[in-house]
Amino acid sequence: MTDTTITSTSNASAPVARTTDHATFSMERTFPQPPARVFGAFAEPASKAAWFVGPEGAASAGHTLDFEVGGREHLATAMPDGNLVTFDATYLDIVPDTRIIYAYEMTVAGQRISASLASIELRAVPGGTHLALTEHGIYLDGLDRVSERERGTRELLGKLAAHLDEAVPG
Repeated sequence: MTDTTITSTSNASAPVARTTDHATFSMERTFPQPPARVFGAFAEPASKAAWFVGPEGAASAGHTLDFEVGGREHLATAMPDGNLVTFDATYLDIVPDTRIIYAYEMTVAGQRISASLASIELRAVPGGTHLALTEHGIYLDGLDRVSERERGTRELLGKLAAHLDEAVPG
């Protein structure tokens, strides 16, 4: 669903189209590690920083993680094109080894491009962990699209899998 509002701005000669595109997507993946290891990759700052990174050619411009209910996470990434992309999340619900729910917004060059609510559910299965991710997003002013968010999330789950394969159980 897309909504459009035309807004005049004082420093622009033409009206700016303000749009909201609402979309939900889900992804599932099974990892050969137990739920505690998969959960730890989200909960432990050093582990999360190892895989929760931008695309090839991007550079971290700072990452903080306060992984608790009401805690915040901030990631800034300098993209190859020179833009700064930020991810700012608040954790709403955390059940160790089982569930993570968070709300987040993203910006590019200081302009908000989306706001989302996401859940990650972990379930023990024979030989590992089944992860189910669902995201409800509002993509703003044509600056982001659900297809791009799905692609980026799929890439991050691949980086998580590689990190878990390399990580030594602790």
